[in-house]
Amino acid sequence: MKKFILLAIVFIAAGILAWKLLSDKPHVAGPPPDKPLSISKNSGPFTDSVAALLNNYFAVRDALVDWDTLKADQAAYQLASRADSLPVGLIKGDSGIVLTAKSLTAMVGGDARGLVGESGIEARRHSFSVISEQMYDLLRAIKYEPQVYQIRCPMAFSDSVAATWLSDNSAVINPYLGDKHPVYKAKMLHCGEVVDSLHGR
Repeated sequence: MKKFILLAIVFIAAGILAWKLLSDKPHVAGPPPDKPLSISKNSGPFTDSVAALLNNYFAVRDALVDWDTLKADQAAYQLASRADSLPVGLIKGDSGIVLTAKSLTAMVGGDARGLVGESGIEARRHSFSVISEQMYDLLRAIKYEPQVYQIRCPMAFSDSVAATWLSDNSAVINPYLGDKHPVYKAKMLHCGEVVDSLHGR
């Protein structure tokens, strides 16, 4: 019986000693968490360049509203040229933001050139929907200051596929259905709703 009590005491003492050693062991921290990317207010020249890029984008949008493929192609060509020359080096932000902006402007330029090569207005509208998402991501990344609205049409393609576009005001003028739709005519010109508003965020 004495041996059993002695053995129990030894096990308890060993457990206490192990707990003490483990609790005194310094905590090994993992790598520090990534800091969020930061950006300061951009310069006037850079903001003006983005405004000009947006104006070219709006020109494509307006041409699609009017079902004018020639004007859409001309505006898309100018959009591609403007995207290629956007001075992303002027962005006052982390290198990650600059790289993101470079990547997005390259995509906008490439897809705008692709829009020009499409046949038919429906294919151009599909390209425009891709460009619209890229422009939205770009404006968010660089925290573009002037207010821009993202508007969504739930039936942009085949009456069941949604798409978005950007506008400098909250009025809904739909570039996917336009004012000369073969079935709806101008009845669906205002189909859509504002889903987001970007203002320096």
